[in-house]
Amino acid sequence: MGSNGDLGNNGEFCHRPGGAKHRGPTTLPMTLDLPLFAAQVVALHDGLLARPGWPAEQPAAADDGLWRWLQANHCFNSRLWREEDLARRTTVADSEIAANKRAIDGFNQARNDATERVDEILLVALGLVDAASARTDAPVSTVPAGARLNSETAGSIADRMSIMALKIHAMRAQTERGDVDEAHRAASRVKLERLQQQRADLAGCLDTLLADAAAGRAYFKVYRQFKMYNDPRFNPVLVAEQGAKR
Repeated sequence: MGSNGDLGNNGEFCHRPGGAKHRGPTTLPMTLDLPLFAAQVVALHDGLLARPGWPAEQPAAADDGLWRWLQANHCFNSRLWREEDLARRTTVADSEIAANKRAIDGFNQARNDATERVDEILLVALGLVDAASARTDAPVSTVPAGARLNSETAGSIADRMSIMALKIHAMRAQTERGDVDEAHRAASRVKLERLQQQRADLAGCLDTLLADAAAGRAYFKVYRQFKMYNDPRFNPVLVAEQGAKR
């Protein structure tokens, strides 16, 4: 692990937010085409899942701002998915399941941190948040009069699309299994079609939100998750443990 909090490039971990701060571009990246943005996100997710060695081996991100954090979010979701599978094992020592649970907490925190970075970059680029406050606990919105507030952020939709990509990838594998009967494969094909439709719905919502935000019709905010269970200063059980050690 690097001294700045980044996990190394040895293929073992994703980059973790929390090292050098990236405030993101002040204009929309050249690689972002608003009407096609969701399609680009889908292509990123599916392309990464198709890469041999993903997520242990990662390609360079398309940029050091928006696409870096979209990729990081997908990486953490991919690692989280794997740990969730491992945590359901029934023939290993409890200590291994405990290790999986701790890894799940860490990757879930990092996934949410990356989602917040995506929102910060997009909101600054769209002129909907004061750039100087974007990384603080209370970002200041700069919203056109009459714009509607969207309760779900663009980053959270992209995060959900990442999870949908993982579900689609896993369900497609079920349709190709040779160790199950045709009924299992047929049922999996039905589920796969539904998952693909659900992701298409999310993609449409993302493009609509960004288009409306760019036109001044809508806005969203950076919503801090403040996950207290991971923070020994706020988790009451961890606070009690620290007190008992004194």
